[in-house]
Amino acid sequence: MAESAIGSVLGNVSTLAVQETTFLCGVNLEVGFLKDELRRLKSYLKSADAKRRSGDELVATWVSQIRDAAYEAENAIEAADYMEKRNRLKKDFMGAILRYARLPSDLIALHTIGAEIQRVKRKISEIFDSANRLKINLDTSDVEKVHIEDEYPQDYGTMHQNFEDIDLVGFGDEYKEIVGKLVDKKENITLSVVSIVAMGGAGKTTLARKVYTSSCVKQHFEAASWVTVSQKFKGIDLLKDIMKQIMGARDESIAQMNEYEVGKEIHDFLLQKRYLVVLDDVWETDTWDQINKRVKAFPDATNGSRVLLTTRKEDVANHVQMPTYVHHLKKLDEEKSWELFSCKALPSYKRSVIRDVDEFEKLGRKLAKKCDGLPLALAILGGHLSKNLNAQIWSDILSDWPSTKNGQMMRFILARSYKDLPNCYLRACFLYLAAFPEDYIIYVSCLIELWIAESLVPHTPKHILEETARNYVTELAQRSLVQVLDRSKAHGWVERIRIHDILHDWCTEEARQDGFLNAIDKTAGQAGASSSSDNLISYRFSFQTLSDQLLPVAPNVRSLLGFELESVSLPKLRFLRVLCIENSTLKDFSSVIGGCIHLRLLRLRYCEGVALPSSIGKLLYLQTMELWNRPLHPQVPNSLCDIPTLRHVYLRNGFSPPPPARSVRLQPKELQSFVLHLHPVGTDFRCHDMMIFLGQLNQLKTFSLSMLPYMPAEVLNIFANMPHLVDISLNQFDVLDKMPAEFPQSVRRLVLDADVIKQDPMPILEKLPCLVVLHLNGYRGQTMCCSSQGFPRLQELELDCFSTKVWRMEEGTMPKLSHLALMWCIKMSKLPDGLLHLPSLSYLKLGFMDQISEDDSTLKELRRKGCEVRTYIRSLSLIKLPLGRSCSPSIFFVIYIYACLFVHTLISFKY
Repeated sequence: MAESAIGSVLGNVSTLAVQETTFLCGVNLEVGFLKDELRRLKSYLKSADAKRRSGDELVATWVSQIRDAAYEAENAIEAADYMEKRNRLKKDFMGAILRYARLPSDLIALHTIGAEIQRVKRKISEIFDSANRLKINLDTSDVEKVHIEDEYPQDYGTMHQNFEDIDLVGFGDEYKEIVGKLVDKKENITLSVVSIVAMGGAGKTTLARKVYTSSCVKQHFEAASWVTVSQKFKGIDLLKDIMKQIMGARDESIAQMNEYEVGKEIHDFLLQKRYLVVLDDVWETDTWDQINKRVKAFPDATNGSRVLLTTRKEDVANHVQMPTYVHHLKKLDEEKSWELFSCKALPSYKRSVIRDVDEFEKLGRKLAKKCDGLPLALAILGGHLSKNLNAQIWSDILSDWPSTKNGQMMRFILARSYKDLPNCYLRACFLYLAAFPEDYIIYVSCLIELWIAESLVPHTPKHILEETARNYVTELAQRSLVQVLDRSKAHGWVERIRIHDILHDWCTEEARQDGFLNAIDKTAGQAGASSSSDNLISYRFSFQTLSDQLLPVAPNVRSLLGFELESVSLPKLRFLRVLCIENSTLKDFSSVIGGCIHLRLLRLRYCEGVALPSSIGKLLYLQTMELWNRPLHPQVPNSLCDIPTLRHVYLRNGFSPPPPARSVRLQPKELQSFVLHLHPVGTDFRCHDMMIFLGQLNQLKTFSLSMLPYMPAEVLNIFANMPHLVDISLNQFDVLDKMPAEFPQSVRRLVLDADVIKQDPMPILEKLPCLVVLHLNGYRGQTMCCSSQGFPRLQELELDCFSTKVWRMEEGTMPKLSHLALMWCIKMSKLPDGLLHLPSLSYLKLGFMDQISEDDSTLKELRRKGCEVRTYIRSLSLIKLPLGRSCSPSIFFVIYIYACLFVHTLISFKY
């Protein structure tokens, strides 16, 4: 990926030291020269890449040299720019003294940088000479588009196809059959298994997901969970995931529980419930035995509970020791293959602009037949061709088609789709997915922050980086290169994705061969610190399940990702730009991180051994800081606020505001997201200083704040200076006498949690013109009113712990509301009649609302009109404490309120 490397370097250099500064006057001319030379080298790379892929090792070495030179040039230029940034931050008298004190060492450093740039210039000259000897020609063909323009109006709610419905094409009969086996109580009331067996890419997971999310299955089972097993799994991790889904437990509450305790909790909870457990992508015959090894977690109450299992192996499907129905998922026949292919390649909104549809259909049917009935191949090829509505291109693909077996057929389709991606940036973004473990659920916002930190997203005139990156995700989804798991109701964009294991394997191999990224997984047998080609040195590494060692990377590595690492040490990484570690134990972290002056992203999730040094403020390029760890980490240094480039900050505890004068002068100007979960210890927490600091963050788009035990009501006053806020989450208020007179008019999602809200919040909140999602907790008034013009765009509303008896809704209010949840509104003895006048209401969730009878006239009418109604915990007497003792409703209510202080804290966090 030398092309993307040079592209990212060119974009980054443009924002560095090319502006006129007296300090760097001797470097600026050299920077301009390097930019021109790198741009010229980039034009040779298309020709070189074709030769490299044909097996020319000399060309492969030449391509590697280009990438090395580009990175070395960027490192040198950025080192000079860093000196300038550091000196500009010190503006007072002491700063001037420090600048003069450092002048001799800075001049020496500048001389060293100049010498390094001269060395890179000589290296580039040698590379040009080599191009002539290797007969690599200048490519003057079409210049690639840097930005993917939107194909639809910028209304995220309607701009995307329903990918799930399209992917189900061809499986209608199988869908009905499997749903019937799951919900038919007459056939088998004992706990039993329904297994879907088929080869990779045949659509097992897609079909199972559609069954799992169907309204029929949701209404039939009182509890349901979905876990992906994959080739490597830990029984306790699967059980904890199931527990979180069925019981609403959080990571912190189950982190210290052992396998027996988790299994026992699940068993007791499910004992009197009809439940469904989905085990997706099972590889080993003893998986069910492993999950139930310590305790039988899944009881058989002879009430029609079911296990739905997907696997590639028939012996796995038949091994479970309970009644089993095995469904062999067949390949699609010719007509169904064409139906799926045409939905992808020739969607209805494109057919209307095609002149000769018949010609495309004729070619398309032949291409669909070539895919041999595999839905994954049909979807990817269809997504690829939907971007190339040219009959000649379709004909060329047909004539080039390999007459080989399925594995090589898939590689052919993937290679075509990858090569057809519009630019080198998007190709690099796709290969970057190899950095994550197999079957890993990827949060798009986290992925975008990684892409931006890696400089894989180019600057464009009309879009901020995050917008361009979201367009990239949409492009990959439209081409079926990623699976969309869900979308944000508030924003409409894709929120979580996953990559099919076949595509993941292809990406991993391609990334390693290109020297783009090396994924090392000891448990899967993939190891080694170099790429498959000795000529291509990788600058990015992803480690999985390593333990007790110094991570084996070269000192010039730029990106390091780690998952499930046990007691590892980081080497000195002078040029590191990305550090992303999850569920790991780090040794000597603080002694390494302070020297990583090029760092763009620091993400440590659920890691131990983390302590930030005071020198963290020297990381003047840091864009994303995320510390979300199991133990309470030590204090976050105030020097964090010295970093001018911060865009996203996610902190859990350990943060205190800087003194007011300092926060006004140094708060980051580019900060877009600020998420803070605080549990102040002692009496020295400076609440007033915190309010002053937060009030200065006037460019924020996402703001989430939670404080235990309670958050001061003064927080609501800071919104007057935050006109750009789109997403607000505020948790743990004690008593709110009234709502602020005005929230930011741009807000689309609002979560507000308090013990007591005295004033009816609706008259203020219903005036927010962009509000799409609203979660409220704690209103203690007797009545609540929504006017006829209120909530014009609201789609999701959740009300928790309301004491409202009367809820008046004027006709015309909430015209777009589709999802409504009422939880613990125990004084509401009857559902309001106004619900019947909501034209879009399709889903109603009632939790702990035992006082609402099944004979409630509004409830019955909603069901008659087709609204899906879900009820949770109809009787409080069934609820048990962790020790197994029953509790009365009043006692449980108190327990629940305190539990909410913790649960609602995390409701808005992206993970």
